[in-house]
Amino acid sequence: MSAEAVPGERRRWPWFAAALLVLAVVVVVIARVIRFSEVGEAFLEVYPGHAPQPAGVAAGFPAWAAWQHGLNAVFLLFTVRSGWRIHRGGRPSTFWTRRNDGRLRTANPPIRIAIDLWSHYVADTLWVLNGVLFVVLAAVSGHWARIVPTDWAVVPQAISAGLQYASLAWPTEDGWVNYNALQQLSYFLVVYVAGPIAVLTGLRAAPGFAARLRPLDRWFPLRTAKTAHRWTMWFLVGFTVVHVFLVLATGAVRNLNHMYAVRDDQSPAGVIVFAVSLVLTAGLVLALRPPVVRWFAGRTGTVLHRPPRASPPR
Repeated sequence: MSAEAVPGERRRWPWFAAALLVLAVVVVVIARVIRFSEVGEAFLEVYPGHAPQPAGVAAGFPAWAAWQHGLNAVFLLFTVRSGWRIHRGGRPSTFWTRRNDGRLRTANPPIRIAIDLWSHYVADTLWVLNGVLFVVLAAVSGHWARIVPTDWAVVPQAISAGLQYASLAWPTEDGWVNYNALQQLSYFLVVYVAGPIAVLTGLRAAPGFAARLRPLDRWFPLRTAKTAHRWTMWFLVGFTVVHVFLVLATGAVRNLNHMYAVRDDQSPAGVIVFAVSLVLTAGLVLALRPPVVRWFAGRTGTVLHRPPRASPPR
């Protein structure tokens, strides 16, 4: 991106934030008018917002889901962080090349990629492996039934839950027992739709794969894959922001106990685990400075680092 484009973007951000604020106020006002009207009250009486789910689904959360939820947050953070660097970065100064020896030896020579792309692949691989393990364990344990819609009634129920959220009259479902319908649809989209789209579009646009998949250009152009990949990232970021906000705004202590301590009470256990996880994540972010990243990359390939040249004195 050119230097001239950055100040222009900075000038647009305040207007964009102001427009979002105005839009949010308008949405809340309209939602409250509908929510507390006779029609709205009647609609919520028929559809209170509960997520339909099969009988016999166990309440609570398994311990593995809590661990994977925390790991998912860390891996997603580094995936988005490295992806954003790739999107916003200029000319790279550090490159990585896979060593073409041992069991990883291939007929075609390895290609050289920027170190930020290598970081993105590492974080993304960990995120994908964690997600695949979650899907497998959810299928085996029956936990899938909590986040996979099984009845079309989830649609009007989700509209009801959305209306309650937008009107700031929060849904009153007990998340330990059953999600509301909007939560169920959101979690389903994240796990079973957005995740696979991110993986497939990432592979389609990845150096090495892109050249081998050129026959797909007619049906799935590379530019389309990159655009879909970028918008999927924004969807995941937006979901995460809203998710964290609602967790903290709708009963933080109990919600954090559900997610981090696997218990349904008002003890400080979940808050403590959550705080420790934030400290550890922040420490990891600070520890993974460029020299450290280059050292790790050097264990798996050849790293070429060309420090940027200093600008000549004027």
